[in-house]
Amino acid sequence: MKNLKYILVGIVFGLALTKGEAISWYRIQQMFHFESFHMYGIFMTAVPVGALGLILIRKFQVKTFSGDIVEMPKKEYHHGVILGGLIFGFGWTLTGACPGPLYAQIGAGYSVTIVTLLAAIAGTWFFGLLQKYLPD
Repeated sequence: MKNLKYILVGIVFGLALTKGEAISWYRIQQMFHFESFHMYGIFMTAVPVGALGLILIRKFQVKTFSGDIVEMPKKEYHHGVILGGLIFGFGWTLTGACPGPLYAQIGAGYSVTIVTLLAAIAGTWFFGLLQKYLPD
């Protein structure tokens, strides 16, 4: 029961993605073909809202549910981010799904998305195997 709040947030997030049509394969393909502003509008709303949220977390020193201070470590750039972003983008274009809405798509009845979910899990597992051999 202590994780109920996370389940509820996930349900609300899934409903927002579904009602905003952010899980629609058709909308995602429109975005990649530059045929519709819909998805870009969602992103251009999400980025400033997220940035404002981070500013407020820092300003008011917000704590986690368990009382810990929220820390935002600085991350160093490395070239693997470019390759990883390209792989992520190609996968997103081909499947019409990024990791966020996968569960919402499955919940909405797009059963073919299970293949994408299994591929994402396999990719994560494969990365875990290779991580010790990759540069920091």
